[in-house]
Amino acid sequence: MIYSKINIFAKTQIIIMRLIKIIYIFIAYSVFYSCTGKKYIKEIPYKYSLSEYLKDKGQEKKNLDSVYSTIDDNSEGLSDDVLKIKEKYSIILGVMPKEIKDYKLYSYIDEWLGTPYKKQTLEKNVGVDGSYFVQALYSDVFDKTLSKTPDGIFRSKEIQLFTGRTFLQEGDILFFRYDKTHPISDVGIYLRNDRIVACTSKGLNIYNFNDEYFQLRYIAAGRLK
Repeated sequence: MIYSKINIFAKTQIIIMRLIKIIYIFIAYSVFYSCTGKKYIKEIPYKYSLSEYLKDKGQEKKNLDSVYSTIDDNSEGLSDDVLKIKEKYSIILGVMPKEIKDYKLYSYIDEWLGTPYKKQTLEKNVGVDGSYFVQALYSDVFDKTLSKTPDGIFRSKEIQLFTGRTFLQEGDILFFRYDKTHPISDVGIYLRNDRIVACTSKGLNIYNFNDEYFQLRYIAAGRLK
């Protein structure tokens, strides 16, 4: 009889403890949710305006378009040949395609690139002299008649001379001195991004104006008045 009462009491205690535990968990959960749950939900940007998103993306694209341009955007209606020139020389000169605008200049240069050097000659299948090339280029591209000799171009009344490299622009003539007996020994054409077209023993090609070979020989530059 006594044992039975003890057993009932023990079971009652267990039930009470379980109920207390359940109540404690419920209270703890309620407190946690009320203190942090709503704040957490409130802080999550679960709503995002589609119109704002499209507006942001549109502005982003506009900003990129102002910096970059693609060769496929043929708004000028250029021919395939001119587009090839535009793309080719933007790569060679390391500039954006939109910076290549003087198509006549680069098309003329392109016809002669790789021609071997030959003194006082201007024949694509034979050879080319630097000053002869510059004279022909200025005649065909800029409709100006210059001398065929480096010194003659240097003394031309059509040319305004200057020395500062920072003033160089596309199409300017560069004057070089290779020996003491010829103060003005050769000429080249400045393009863009410190690239020049000139004739060396390797032939007519595009070179880096910063190369020591040219820097040690550079005398002055000239531009049409």
